[in-house]
Amino acid sequence: MNLEVLTHPNDELRKMSRPVSQEELRSKEMQDLIDDMITSMKEENGVGLAAPQIGKHLRILIAQTRNGAKVFVNPKIIAHSDKLMESTEGCLSIPGVWGLVDRFTTVKVKANNRHGEPVRLKADSLLSTIFQHEIDHLDGILFIDKAKKILDGEIEGEAI
Repeated sequence: MNLEVLTHPNDELRKMSRPVSQEELRSKEMQDLIDDMITSMKEENGVGLAAPQIGKHLRILIAQTRNGAKVFVNPKIIAHSDKLMESTEGCLSIPGVWGLVDRFTTVKVKANNRHGEPVRLKADSLLSTIFQHEIDHLDGILFIDKAKKILDGEIEGEAI
C-alpha cells in the first residue's frame, strides 16, 4: 500500500520518534508497515524514508542501497569522518525545495534489520547522506534546518 507522505509544515514532522522493541518489530502490523514504507519510498521515487514522514513516530528508516531498499530499526550513528561534503538535498516531505547541506563524508551506523538482527555498516557518499538525513527525521529535524542555502528552480537530484 502506498502511504501518504506528510509535507512541511505539518507538526508531526517535528516530533521525536521512539525506539521500537523487538516484540513490536516481530508483529505482523509492524512488518506490514515496513513493507508499505518500502513501497511508498519507491513509488515516490525517493532514496530514503523515515517513519515520521508517514506519521509514525517510530525509529525506522528505509534506505536505498546498492543491494536494494533496506530497513534500519533504531539506527544510530556511532562514528563519523572529520571531513564534510556539500550535499544537494531534497525531501519527499518538502516537495520542490532543494538545499545545500554539509554532511559527514562517512558514517558508521548500528541498527537492527527488520528481523531484529544487529547490523553495523560503514556508509559513504550518497548512502552516508541518506542516513544522516533520515536519522535527522527521527529526531524531528528537517534538512531545511541545516541547509546553508536554499536553491531556487529545478535541480537535478533525488529526494531523500
